[in-house]
Amino acid sequence: MSLVTLSASVAEALASGAPVVALESTIITHGMPWPQNLEMARKVEETVRAEGAVPATVAVLDGKLCVGLEDAQIEALAQARGVAKLSRADLAVCMSQGGTGATTVAATMIGAARAGIKTFATGGIGGVHQGAEKSFDVSADLQELAQTPVTVVCAGAKAILDLPKTLEVLETLGVPVIAYGQDQLPAFWSREAGLRAPLRMDSPEEIARASAMRAALGLPGGQLVANPIPPKAEIARDVLAPVIARANADAEAHGIRGKQLTPYLLQRIFELTEGRSLEANIALVLNNARLGAQIAKAISALPGK
Repeated sequence: MSLVTLSASVAEALASGAPVVALESTIITHGMPWPQNLEMARKVEETVRAEGAVPATVAVLDGKLCVGLEDAQIEALAQARGVAKLSRADLAVCMSQGGTGATTVAATMIGAARAGIKTFATGGIGGVHQGAEKSFDVSADLQELAQTPVTVVCAGAKAILDLPKTLEVLETLGVPVIAYGQDQLPAFWSREAGLRAPLRMDSPEEIARASAMRAALGLPGGQLVANPIPPKAEIARDVLAPVIARANADAEAHGIRGKQLTPYLLQRIFELTEGRSLEANIALVLNNARLGAQIAKAISALPGK
């Protein structure tokens, strides 16, 4: 029995060696409200196709790890209530119980790797939360990047996190952190986090070659490509800082922790920015999908692929 169910388009693309880009599903179920979540999911897939690659949205549906969803499945997921938010720890449990769940960065990486997909585009990764020295709240995304061989394209770690500590953990885990086209590490809604990126690359081909060399050396894990949000969509770091501080204080006051923390903070920031954060989120996801498709094409064009 296959552990992964491929859509027809993804199966055909993988069989022919065509470029494929994995996409997560928690951004649909937990990251944006209806109907913007459905519109965004469709636009992301369209963006990947426009760049010459095949989109593969990942989710668990009725116990099946689906890599590639049909449009009707995406629409149903966008309207569904009580969908589980799946990471490495609970992915297998949801599948064994015949459940339905949306995949986080970590779980999407697992699905992509199982299917043989080398590139994954998302919004932002999880990381070390503010106050983690007391709560030990660190996303499983970081460990996944250290062990699963997928190149992840994002706009940086989510700006609600402790970014210096997140960068330190990634360095400790041996994850290449590559800023695309600039020296500064981007910070999700903002183009700069105030931190210099460990690595910089300026083309999809460079990133593809680095991925291939990592595999040739037998090094575990993937690469993190931090792609800055387009300038016109950016919310400046100094504008966001007090908003994020207020959202974190509200979460603490209401006892919001664990898996509920990130969705709560994103919703609170949406409210405090009067919807501007959602507009920026959509722009950066589309930008990452575009670069992810370009990297997938570069990987598929490598000699000996």
